[in-house]
Amino acid sequence: MSIKTALFATSAVTGALLLATSATAYADIPVGHLADQSGATSDVGVPYAQGVADALAYINSKGGINGTKLAVDTVDYGYQAPRAISQYKKWSSGSDKIAALQGWGTADTEALTGFVGKDEIPAYSGSYSGHLTDPTGKGPHGSKPAPYNFFYGPSYSDALRGMLMWAAEDWKKQGGQGKPKYVHMGANHPYPNAPKDAGEQLAKELGFDVLPAVQFALTPGDYTAQCLTLKEAGANYAYLGNTAGSNISVLKACQTVGAKVQFMGNVWGMDENAAKAAGSAANGVVFPMRTAVTWNAEVPGMKTLKDISKISDASGNAYRPVHYMAGVCTAFYMKEAMDWASKNGGVTGPNIRKAMYQKKDWVPAGLEGVCVPSTWAENDHRGMTAVNIYRAQVTGDTGAGVDDLVKAGTIKLEKLTTVDVPRKPEWLGW
Repeated sequence: MSIKTALFATSAVTGALLLATSATAYADIPVGHLADQSGATSDVGVPYAQGVADALAYINSKGGINGTKLAVDTVDYGYQAPRAISQYKKWSSGSDKIAALQGWGTADTEALTGFVGKDEIPAYSGSYSGHLTDPTGKGPHGSKPAPYNFFYGPSYSDALRGMLMWAAEDWKKQGGQGKPKYVHMGANHPYPNAPKDAGEQLAKELGFDVLPAVQFALTPGDYTAQCLTLKEAGANYAYLGNTAGSNISVLKACQTVGAKVQFMGNVWGMDENAAKAAGSAANGVVFPMRTAVTWNAEVPGMKTLKDISKISDASGNAYRPVHYMAGVCTAFYMKEAMDWASKNGGVTGPNIRKAMYQKKDWVPAGLEGVCVPSTWAENDHRGMTAVNIYRAQVTGDTGAGVDDLVKAGTIKLEKLTTVDVPRKPEWLGW
């Protein structure tokens, strides 16, 4: 059997993506990998997919799954859900049916939920939609059952809830008078819309005045009009639901028009690369982070992470943003589930799923201090509800490379707090 394995190699300076393929005739655990390296979310999709690809290649270099190699087929679907569905159908049929899927976006992940459930193929995605956390479909909001969907990190909804809880306290600390004004911002798309209702409901409960949502596209553009709307409405806190590329445009436009808003980015809305690109406009943006640390932190798991990074950067000089690290963590949860499955009846979808419920406060071996402890239950796929909130700090010119800017302290991702969002039954699947 010959299956293409795509690996990403990212330049430390340019972040350029190179696609390499190699035949792996000896591999016999097929894994599909959907990546966005050219579409609307490629600004963050590239480093995340790089992390997944490097991790899977590293796992193979260490013997695979108890001696059996993975056959990884990486496909760039350009963030187009119909292409993702078409590719999945190819992977899920025939003798080379995939054992698991490493996926990406919200629209396609939610569209595939019924398929992966029927086919019993575990899907590990880069989408953290709350709709994917209800494995039974019996939750109070009637979400589609998602028994085979898993992701690493708090859901978009819980992450926003955590930030709103922080914002309510921040308003008091800042001496704010009256009700703070909150607004949800993003494209009219399943991804930024996923936490909208949950966020607006909690904002009202916390005493915010909720303003009408403000839309802006998933791609960079001129969003002066949206920023003027924020300024005229007197918005105090705004959630940016898009990925970093279009969020950067908003941050710069709002800085230009003088809209003084505390922006709260979603998990894909801010990282070291975005701070560099936005410059001073990114200073002060808060956002949730899935990993316990940033690159170069002195924790035990960093050695393994640096070895994984060398798969596509032999020099070891590349600076890896937090999204790369999250991709590595995601791949390793799948790897350890496969390890368990191979010893308990074989690497099949149902056994991989069962393996996901075997550990509590689970951190993959070798990645201690990097991945945040996670627990999945058969009736609740919220792997974590603790939200680590960070603030981007930009204190000077950002013309240098990210690695140099971080080393100099010009760019810093500072941890503010951890908010433990209640695991309320009524918030399951929402």
